[in-house]
Amino acid sequence: MENKFGKVPNEGNLELFPGPTIFGHPRGLMTLFFTEMWERFSYYGMRALLILFMTSAVIDGGLGFDDRTSGAIYGLYTMGVYLLALPGGWFADRIFGLKQSVWYGGIIIALGHFTMALPGILELIESQGPKTSLDSLDTNSFFIGLILIVVGTGLLKPNISSIVGQLYPEGSSKRDAGFSIFYMGINLGAFIAPLACSTVAVYDWHFGFGLAGLGMVIGLIQYKMSLGTLEGKGELQVASDESEIRQQKKLKRGGMAFVAFLFILVTIVFAGIIEIDAFGIASLSYKIIGVITVLYFGYVFAFGKLTLDEKKKTGAIVIVILFSALFWSGFEQAGSTLNLFAERFTDRSFLGWEIPTGYFQSINSMFIIIFAPFFGALWVWLGRRNLEPSSPAKFAFGLILLGLGFLVMYFAAKIAASGDLAAPTWLVFTYMLHTFGELSLSPVGLSLTTKLAPKKFQGQMMGMWFISVALGNLFAGLISGEVSGGSEEALAEMPSQYMLIVATAVGAGLLLLLISKPIRKLMGNVH
Repeated sequence: MENKFGKVPNEGNLELFPGPTIFGHPRGLMTLFFTEMWERFSYYGMRALLILFMTSAVIDGGLGFDDRTSGAIYGLYTMGVYLLALPGGWFADRIFGLKQSVWYGGIIIALGHFTMALPGILELIESQGPKTSLDSLDTNSFFIGLILIVVGTGLLKPNISSIVGQLYPEGSSKRDAGFSIFYMGINLGAFIAPLACSTVAVYDWHFGFGLAGLGMVIGLIQYKMSLGTLEGKGELQVASDESEIRQQKKLKRGGMAFVAFLFILVTIVFAGIIEIDAFGIASLSYKIIGVITVLYFGYVFAFGKLTLDEKKKTGAIVIVILFSALFWSGFEQAGSTLNLFAERFTDRSFLGWEIPTGYFQSINSMFIIIFAPFFGALWVWLGRRNLEPSSPAKFAFGLILLGLGFLVMYFAAKIAASGDLAAPTWLVFTYMLHTFGELSLSPVGLSLTTKLAPKKFQGQMMGMWFISVALGNLFAGLISGEVSGGSEEALAEMPSQYMLIVATAVGAGLLLLLISKPIRKLMGNVH
């Protein structure tokens, strides 16, 4: 059978796709694979430098912020990336379409990285010497860049995954395999980026940010050049009558007003009219989000017209979200607390060469690439023998493994507090245990939320899952300012603070194991 390209796309396969294929999958998957790979390259490349740049002294090219402020800014930024995925999905569905949202989002992300790189670019052009005082351009371009990256990621990240889903017909046996290939692109980009950007940042922080932006530009170029592979996918639904056309125009005007508001906010920051109390804003943010979350679920239970079974399953989602936020508050300290530990208290010398701190940010992705197939095979092997743990039990294992990772850091912190540098193997083992925890919990949480959510609240419940991840990222930033050992007093307290994290994570995991049976009853026929 020939398609419109005159090729036989899946000869010998039972499942046919309407366009050309590669390795039995739609060719559009490769377009999205490389777009996402380069977007994640830009994100994780910049993230590996973020808190190091903020805490680095001004004379060394950094911003000279204290640990508390830097951690709060880091938390607000990573929280914003997940929170803006919600309006980003709405903009795609109502105004731009998925495909155009990915394009616009990538452009905004690239602009954000290049804005952060601007002081270094200007310094290179003007051949100026080393910076010896805090330049307002550096601070303002830094905040503008972060805001642009958050907005761009909110447009791109949720919508590119949705296009992947559209490549496969309903009930396709290859959909899961397609997403597995797509997610490998995420981890490939996240593995390469810290190595590349940290190497360049040794010479100038801004060059590292610029390289992250260059990665996004490469992703955009290949996306535009191979856009034909996505023909008919990710398009905005065309209005069918006058009322719908008027509605779309209203939505577009509203969208433009929202964009104008963001630019006003950026202008205020750029002009330096306000001084940002990052820690205060971060503390207020989690309280506001917490209250909104409680009110939302209260509304769903009281006025959502749920059946008894749906109420039970929604109750299970609430429990999942609470433990999810706790897990991510520990796991996402990789880019903040653990990054600063690598910078300050780890022996990074190797054969006379000092390993750039950001290299350690590649370890998690490396372990995911290595161990994800083994975890997938393990669950299948246990399932065939009726030994596969329940979803709540897997969640509990994820929290316990997270705690064990911080237990390793407790001993590393003891070495640091004694005045010695810790071996890099402490961080490697910590990241390995955290990766095992991620592989136990993250896929389960996403899958469980989709299975438990009432049909009329499917999208909203997924939004609540991402809010739990956003809250976890915010907490991680707030915690990092207290556990980073930035002063002699803080260094002396660091081991006990790590032990508190251990007790919290392991205790939460054990509690979840104890209540897993009641949770399974709430879940009903979902496992």
